[in-house]
Amino acid sequence: MATYRVGYFVGSLAAHSINRTLSKALIRLAPSDLEFFEIPIKDLPLYSYDYDSDYPAEGKALKDAIASADAVLFVTPEYNRSIPGALKNAIDWASRPWGNNSFAHKPSAVIGASPGALGTALAQQSLRGVLSFCDSPQMNAPEAYVRFNADVFTSDGEVVDGRTEHFLRDFMEEFRDHVVRVLTVLPRKP
Repeated sequence: MATYRVGYFVGSLAAHSINRTLSKALIRLAPSDLEFFEIPIKDLPLYSYDYDSDYPAEGKALKDAIASADAVLFVTPEYNRSIPGALKNAIDWASRPWGNNSFAHKPSAVIGASPGALGTALAQQSLRGVLSFCDSPQMNAPEAYVRFNADVFTSDGEVVDGRTEHFLRDFMEEFRDHVVRVLTVLPRKP
């Protein structure tokens, strides 16, 4: 059985982010043929095309991490009805310089948690538009807008509600299937 390396982004920089907790839950519930590593974004300077001719170490490390992944998973909150600034900044770094887009042909999925009823629907909609432009084949269904409740998730990512666990396990199985389909059809970018 093949193993697929999945780099994941947590859109929040907060140490105790509910989306970080969600990422732990997703890793626990994922099929065994998915291997996860976090792609850190907090130390990136703000992107400017002035860096394109001489990428700083943080930008190179980000691009190297994405290159080493077979797929990417975005676990993100919603800030002001859109993508958190730090996550958008990381995507800008990864997609530049022009002609060197790290997300091209890289299978991806988007999920997020919020204490509110709408989950992260608008952030995900914004992120999907950005990922489309970056030529990242996205898992379109199931969509996953998780209403976070401390009675459902423990701080170490255990899901104590059976319906939520089942939904998230199915999401991760669909993600694995999406990764396999994309990598079967599209060649990896060098």
